[in-house]
Amino acid sequence: MQKISIQPLTKAAFAPFGDVIEFEGDPSFAINNGMCDRYHGLAHPFCANVEEDADAHVAISLGRGRPYALPLTLEMMERHPLGSQAFIPMQPHPFLVIVAPDVDNAPGTPIAFMAGVGQGVNYHCNVWHGVLTPLDVQTDFIIVDRFGDANNLQEHHFDQPYLVDQNS
Repeated sequence: MQKISIQPLTKAAFAPFGDVIEFEGDPSFAINNGMCDRYHGLAHPFCANVEEDADAHVAISLGRGRPYALPLTLEMMERHPLGSQAFIPMQPHPFLVIVAPDVDNAPGTPIAFMAGVGQGVNYHCNVWHGVLTPLDVQTDFIIVDRFGDANNLQEHHFDQPYLVDQNS
């Protein structure tokens, strides 16, 4: 089984796959009579020029993720060809983020990141990614993604699974 090491989640390393959502740098501007600093435009949901489903729109949902343990056997990845998908944790718990480049319409070699406290992610449209993977404890997430009637899910099951661990 091929092994994959987990690296810290950074904006630069994750940029080919999506956006890291976190407080960083100076706020964009103040709102609410100066009582709230807004960090504006941290992620860009949806896909541009998608006409497959005219009634599609951005939706906000909640998810309660049951915990996984390391090492993790990665057998499947998914992608959403019609819209992005964001996960923002509601508790200060890390979670595993697994992505892969597209190689001939299938995921290439996966890359694993550990999202730290205060970090969320937005997978860009059509990016292969693992399932929501909180570690050690149940974690609640805000989910921002596309809602519509057209099929927005593709799954790929690996012939040979990968082993994801801290020190692979």
